[in-house]
Amino acid sequence: MDATSHFFAARRARWAVASIFLINGFMSGSWAPQIPLVLTRLGITESTLGLLILCFGTGALVSMPWCGWMMGRFGERGVLRTVALLQGTGLLLVVLSPSVGVTAVAMLIFGALVGCTDVAMNAATVTVERRMGKAVMSSMHGFWSLGGFVGGALGGIALQQYGALPHAIGVAVIAIAVCIAAVPHLLPSMPSAAASQKRGGLSMPTSPTVYMLGLMALLLFVSEGVVLDWGALYLNRDRGADIAVAGLAYAFFAGAMAIMRFAGDVIRNRYGAVPTLRVCTLIAAVAMASAGFLENPYLIIAAFAVAGLALANTVPIVFSASGNLPNVSSGAGVSVATTMGYSGILLAPSPIGFMAEHVGYTPVFAVMGGLIFVVFLMSGLAHTADYDHGKATE
Repeated sequence: MDATSHFFAARRARWAVASIFLINGFMSGSWAPQIPLVLTRLGITESTLGLLILCFGTGALVSMPWCGWMMGRFGERGVLRTVALLQGTGLLLVVLSPSVGVTAVAMLIFGALVGCTDVAMNAATVTVERRMGKAVMSSMHGFWSLGGFVGGALGGIALQQYGALPHAIGVAVIAIAVCIAAVPHLLPSMPSAAASQKRGGLSMPTSPTVYMLGLMALLLFVSEGVVLDWGALYLNRDRGADIAVAGLAYAFFAGAMAIMRFAGDVIRNRYGAVPTLRVCTLIAAVAMASAGFLENPYLIIAAFAVAGLALANTVPIVFSASGNLPNVSSGAGVSVATTMGYSGILLAPSPIGFMAEHVGYTPVFAVMGGLIFVVFLMSGLAHTADYDHGKATE
């Protein structure tokens, strides 16, 4: 294959991976406005809802090491051919579940499919970056956030107009159709990367820095997840917003993230990873804490939007730093950061639900601001995100 063919294959693969990121975010955004309806339909409390969301996080977390092993055997394209298609059915399974127990199982499956797709699509992005010789990770996460914005914004309107089941069916049809179109254009895994994954198996790196970066990812994922899981409920129950307006909480948060992430690679290259991370986390900490003290739903949505703008490039920077650590393979570093990040989704919903039920949402968002400030204090660890990827690889 000549250089021109390589270029066009890489460009097609870039847009194919971007489509999968878009749909993965679309699934999360579509779930957000469904949350208050699940609580009402099943007649449960916030604490029980927190346990159900815990099932989603458990499914995602458990699937990630398994997904890494599968990619070692079949490559990310082979894994995405299955899980990216199946993730479209996840929300439909949850909506069709008639009881708390069945919903818990459905949430486990939904989380596993979304989580495994997340790991595989990030690995596919690394393959695209190597082939193109430049960073595209932030823009890929921008497509994820754009999908979250579309899913949250349209989801609230669709739920109010048509109900939960038609909305879930529509989400499934759209997700499956896009993934069917995208998967054939993915690149095969780089031979050296695949061989490294097979040799490494499930062994873990020994560098303490990778786990510190993983902790940063965990705190950032918790902060993002609280808007996804509780933003709509907070506006609906505590601030009197209707479902359509409540759905805008995560929609504007994810939409602001999408806008900033498309500029993320340029900003990082100009100012450096550490200064970018420090400024962003400081702004995000203030905005997230402010959301808990505001009364007007639209001002709260605006605070979430500012937090989304500020948090947009933090996770991509941490992922890049984890993948560029000396003496740690890029796959192992990103795997640790991803798994630890998603463990925040696993650990946080239950205590957050308990806190919201007993002391209200103001302390919840104040605590989230504090967690983001901890990442600000640890920002110096992200200096390896400025690694030069070098020339394109054939």
